[in-house]
Amino acid sequence: MISLVPSWAVYNEEFWETIKHRNLWFIKLRYGAVLMLFAFIVSSEFLLGIGFTQTQLVALTLINCSILVYNGILQWLRVYLKCEPFKFNPLHFSLVQMVLDLSALMLLVYFTGGIETPLFMLFVFHMIIGSLILPGTVIYTIAISVVFIFFGMVLGEYHNLISHHAVAGLLQTPLYNNFKFIVTYSIVFGFVILMSVVLANKIANQLYRMEQKLVESLEQLNAAEVEKQNYVIGVVHEIKTPLSAVHSYLDVILQGFLGPVNEKILAKLQRVRARSAEAIQLTNDVLKVSKLRLLDEIKKEEIKVRDILSSVLKKQRANFDRKKVKLHFKDNRKIRSKILGDKLLLEIAFSNLVSNALKYIEDEGVIEIILDEKEKGIQLEVCDNGIGIPEKDIEKIFDDFYRASNIRSKGYEGTGMGLSIIKHIVEKHNGTIEVQSPSRLASTNKPGASFIVFLPLE
Repeated sequence: MISLVPSWAVYNEEFWETIKHRNLWFIKLRYGAVLMLFAFIVSSEFLLGIGFTQTQLVALTLINCSILVYNGILQWLRVYLKCEPFKFNPLHFSLVQMVLDLSALMLLVYFTGGIETPLFMLFVFHMIIGSLILPGTVIYTIAISVVFIFFGMVLGEYHNLISHHAVAGLLQTPLYNNFKFIVTYSIVFGFVILMSVVLANKIANQLYRMEQKLVESLEQLNAAEVEKQNYVIGVVHEIKTPLSAVHSYLDVILQGFLGPVNEKILAKLQRVRARSAEAIQLTNDVLKVSKLRLLDEIKKEEIKVRDILSSVLKKQRANFDRKKVKLHFKDNRKIRSKILGDKLLLEIAFSNLVSNALKYIEDEGVIEIILDEKEKGIQLEVCDNGIGIPEKDIEKIFDDFYRASNIRSKGYEGTGMGLSIIKHIVEKHNGTIEVQSPSRLASTNKPGASFIVFLPLE
């Protein structure tokens, strides 16, 4: 089978999607054309004062019915087409549609007066459409064929080799037998057809090639992103090793294995240890984000969200008790559906949400964790009456390394990566996360924050 696919588009998914979309668009347009032709046949005599002969009416009706029938068949066949470059594919399907449409239009032109009918201008419309889809050699061949067939039909009518079907009331004087008229109009018709094809095909090719370059640029950017993340992982690993060593040496000193330490020096060392722990946490967070961005796919399995939350809360129980925080955990779902997701990643996300709530809440505060069922998904809300998030910071709160202004001013330690990690994990599961502050648990000096996560069931 003749391949109509350009070499640059063989494996271009966007190209195939565009062709399939346009094929469907043509089918829908054709139904509209059938209705318009039917309305034209019915109303021409009453509204326009145009009269058709019995032969013309029968011919036009048969042509219209034929268009309707083959359009229905094309719509049925379209579903079974595959984008295989060297077999019958959507491009061949486009060619078949165009040949059928041009044949029907040529018959319509013939039975409505040939050179005298205004319908022959519709050939230009078809040529432009074909130029947007078909390769240059194919559409040029079709255009030249249409011009020669049309010119042959006109000459045939002029020399009485074929019957001329005049439309009564359209013209007062016949023009099909006026040699100067038919030659002039045929030349102009041919010129317009060919120039339309040249211009439209050139523009279409430029757009396709531009699209291909954009796709290639996007692929290069993705490759560069992967390379960058791998580099970041390597560098962070190298940084983490000496940091861990420093942290370990500080533990040895602080635990008294090297003898007693002066209290002033001890206080300084404890601050250094806290900073080193923060640096190690930062490197761990950067590693998590980099690995998340490198993952094209996540390992999905059926999991129970309640079980993951229970595990997270169990691990955090000591922190709840230490700060005397009241925890209210509610599962309002009637049907406790499972979701498809990565258990480890979701545990990291939920753990970070709970840790954040605990971190930025005062002693004897309140945290509510609520599970609800939503259409085609599950909603998790983690709500607290902590320090909250200033309105100006809400839009940026999920950015890498971003920390709210009230956190910085009050001296809370942190890396600004926790919420970014949560957002990446949720989006990997095709979910969404949003934040509201003040929360519904807010009081005068405790605005609180509420994080709402939606995870689809599939």
